[in-house]
Amino acid sequence: MSGKPETKRQRWQLLDSIRGLTLVSMILYHGTWDLVYLYGVRWRWFLGRGAFLWQQSICWTFILLSGFCWGLGKRPLQRSLTVFGAGALVTAVTLLFMPAERVICGVLFLLGGSGLLLVLLHKTLKRVPALAGLLISFLLFLFFYQLPQGAVGFGPWRTALPAGLYRSRVGVPFGFPPPDFFSSDYFPLLPWFFLFAAGYFLWRLFAEKGPSPALARSLTFGIAPLSFLGRHSLIIYLLHQPLLYGCLWALSALTGLF
Repeated sequence: MSGKPETKRQRWQLLDSIRGLTLVSMILYHGTWDLVYLYGVRWRWFLGRGAFLWQQSICWTFILLSGFCWGLGKRPLQRSLTVFGAGALVTAVTLLFMPAERVICGVLFLLGGSGLLLVLLHKTLKRVPALAGLLISFLLFLFFYQLPQGAVGFGPWRTALPAGLYRSRVGVPFGFPPPDFFSSDYFPLLPWFFLFAAGYFLWRLFAEKGPSPALARSLTFGIAPLSFLGRHSLIIYLLHQPLLYGCLWALSALTGLF
């Protein structure tokens, strides 16, 4: 293969709709989080595994889809720098105005950083067969999934890592946070870059083999409101929390419900 796989440049509305639906789910999740943790609304279910699975479904979808769409964009370097810069802006704003809910190495840092890594690694990774790359990336993601909690491996074969690896803040972006580190949104490069890479190899698989006619038709189908949200996901992500805070504050002040 001598270059980037050929792909049609038509907009795949289904991808926008999936991203838009995930955005709606994220806004509902964050609104519920604000009610529970900032306003003291008691909802036991949200403190359990169900809410964790809800949160994970959102971030897994965003990250996998972002990796898939990396190859569809015309300017991956510019796009990755924009997202990375947006992540830096979120960190700066939360440190200044909401230090108790600060975001350090959040999901935008992960998406932008992963995109930049792919810009550097693409010429090497394109030599890897797409299916093999997809399987290896996903297995590596699962292997390193608990790295920020101090372990690697699968299930009963999980191995704890030396505590000395988690003593410096230099390791925070790479999945080695010290015990006193806190971020309300933490997505280090390990393990999450490998999920992003799995999305990239999934795109490669589509681009090289080409979707079936039925699948190609389905990819052009979208739900207009969700597709609109998906096309403007970055600005909506940046604005949704301030708008949520403002709406909940106004509702609390006007009604006294919480």
